Order: sequence, then structure tokens, then C-alpha cells
Amino acid sequence: MTPSRRSVLGAGGVIAASAVGSAAAAAASPSSSAEEAWLQGVLERYAGLGIKASGGPGDEASGVWLEEDLTRAGYACERQPFPIPYFDPVTVTLACGAARAEVIPQALVTPTGPGGVTGPLRRADRPGDLTGAIALIVLPYKRWGAIQDPQVARPVADALARGALAVVAITTGPTGEAIALNVPPDKPLFDRPVAILAPRDSQPFLAGAESGAAATLTVDGKGGRRTAWNLIARLDRKAAKTLIVSTPRSGWFGCAAERGSGLAVWLGLAHWMAKEGHGVNLEFIATSGHEYLYRGGEHYLQEKAPPPASTAIWVHIGASLAARDWHEFGPRLLPLPSADSQRVLTATPDVMEAVRAGFHGLAGLEAVYPADKAHAGGELVNVIDAGYHSAIGEYGGHRYFHTMGDDMRCTSGDLAAPVLEAYKRTLTACLK
Repeated sequence: MTPSRRSVLGAGGVIAASAVGSAAAAAASPSSSAEEAWLQGVLERYAGLGIKASGGPGDEASGVWLEEDLTRAGYACERQPFPIPYFDPVTVTLACGAARAEVIPQALVTPTGPGGVTGPLRRADRPGDLTGAIALIVLPYKRWGAIQDPQVARPVADALARGALAVVAITTGPTGEAIALNVPPDKPLFDRPVAILAPRDSQPFLAGAESGAAATLTVDGKGGRRTAWNLIARLDRKAAKTLIVSTPRSGWFGCAAERGSGLAVWLGLAHWMAKEGHGVNLEFIATSGHEYLYRGGEHYLQEKAPPPASTAIWVHIGASLAARDWHEFGPRLLPLPSADSQRVLTATPDVMEAVRAGFHGLAGLEAVYPADKAHAGGELVNVIDAGYHSAIGEYGGHRYFHTMGDDMRCTSGDLAAPVLEAYKRTLTACLK
């Protein structure tokens, strides 16, 4: 969504992150080291494929790689195509006097054209008419995820209702980076341009808003719809029931921890289950379209998924499954050797105790919640609504969630390995 890559940490932070990984690897047993190294390779492969926007080159390359890998493992693979929105930016900036910053155009994008739109900067949290102004919205501190969040949707709608020419939201969060927001795929939510500005870039523009200084927002690029596809990998053992394991592979940026850590565990489970069996058919799905309100998952659920009556368990592996935790020292983040605990595990009553036992001791995941509308998140909500009565689902949001900074500093094989082992223990117990 945005054309450049900027880093929060300096060289010292990167060196520290490497030292954390090295220390963990040195302490590992020989058997665990092999699995950690394999997972590390999967993570690096995924991260190396670049931006994972649905239907784009990185998403396509990820799907092809996984398809080839699982075909070699004995799965029969199918691609499930569907249309998805996209926007490839050319110029996405906010400028005021000498200040100039890149922004994230909020999907579904309402472009300004190459000349941009110009008007006085105004803060939207002040009363009064905003006709002809570029309204600035300072969001509270949060790990943001979706435009439908009332704390985002309401102030944006209010600013536009008061006549704003365009809206720029400042996503205050842990890293100081701009945070992309998931969005419905069907039509633009707003009829005027909306963009996201990084908190660390915001001060000159907030100062300009105090005097109503003129600014220009430019959101120019090429957009429309293109084809994305889900990967469906099946291993038919002629069993009465099928184990479904789903995970998204797409996202706004590189998504190393957000998507990659779950994808690595998903792929590890696919290889393990192909050998172990457990008396069930296997169906492993890597969906695209996640950032557009789980569009790929919805297509699979509606068109391809086995019916609830023939499904043993549906396991959904969601976001930030094995993301690094960080100490926050003001604007600085220092890496920790442990996993971020802001990951939530849910399960239906029939498998609740097995899940609790399997994930015992894993930060965040050891507190297993009922997989209901109050606690389930992501695609699993739709799975439960569709009548699948036996399910396990995870979701989370680490500090670099939905930012350009979600790279290999944010995850590692040694963080993913305990989660993979926990899933193995859990599924062994559930499928007895």
C-alpha cells in the first residue's frame, strides 16, 4: 500500500534481535534445534517474497511455493480463484510547507489524481465546520486492525459529514509507524480520500493545523480488481471425517510475524499430519483476501469446505501466532527472547480441555476462551456461524501488526517451535 520501507530500530536494535535468536538457538536441544531451523527457513522464505497484498506478486509467489511444497508432501492441490480489490500507489503523500510525509491510502481507495487535493489543515476533534479542509484525526494509542473499529469509523464519518475535503488519520500505536486497516471488499466506505499518517511523522502537520496552514494530500496510483486465489491441499484417506486447518497468507505488507509465524506452524502441521495420519482426511487451506474482511476464507467456506457433519475439527491459525515481544522505552523498542502474549486461543467445549493441556505454559495461549461470538476472532467467527461445532482458533496483534516494520526482527523459528509442538499435542489428544 505504501511505496517505501522505513525502520523504527537502528542498527543496535537489529544486532540485539540477532543476539536473542543466537542465544535461543545455542540453548536448544539437538532435536528441537532441527525443527527450529526448519521453521526459521520457512519464515525467511515467506518474508523474502515481499509485500503480500492479495493477488499481488508476493501473495502469488507464496501460494505457488506452498503448492509445490505440499504437492511433494503427497497432497492434491487446488487453486480457488476470486476477484479482489487492489491499489498500486505512485504518489501517496501529505505535504504542508517544508513538511512532506508518505501516507497509507485507506482501501478501498478514493484517489485524488496526480495533482492531489489542497486545503487548510484542521483538527477533527475541534468543533465547527470542516468544509474544504483536510481533517486530521489523532487516534488513541492502540494496536489498530480494521477501519470498522468504531474508534476509527465514527470520527472519520463525522469529519466527512462536517464537509472535510479529505481525512488523514494518525494511528497512534507502539511503533510510531502508520498502521494499515482492514476493510470490506465490496465498495469504498467513503466518497472522499482517506489516508493513514505515521504518528512519528505527524508533528509538523498537527502544528500546521493550529494555524490552518494549507496542505496537499496526494493519493495517486492504479487500482481496480484482480484475481487472488486460495490454496486448498487435500489428502484423502477415505476416512469418515476430515480435519480442516486454515490460515491466511495475505496481508498489507511483508507480514513476517503477522502471517508468517502462523503459516510456518500450518506448514509444519501439514507435513506432520501427512505422516501421522490420525485416521482423518486432511484439508489444509492457505487463503488470500484476508485484509478484505477474510474474503478468501468466506469463498472457501461457502464453496469448497466439507460440510460440518463430515468435519472432525476445524483449526484456524490466525495472526501473530509466534511474534516477538518487545520492551517499550518511549519511542524505542528493544527485542525480547519471548513471544508477545497478545495472542488469543479459543476452542469449542468438546475440545477445550485438550487445548488447555496442549498449550499449557505458552504466554497468552494458555488462557483458552470459548469459541463463541464474544471471544472468537477472525475467520473462526464465520466458521462457528456456519455450524462447525468442533473448532480451535487463534488470533492476535503484535506491536508491528499491519505495519511496514513487520519483518524478520519480529519472529523466529525458536518462537514458532513451541507452538507447533503444542498443536501436535492437542491434535493427537483430540483425534484419539
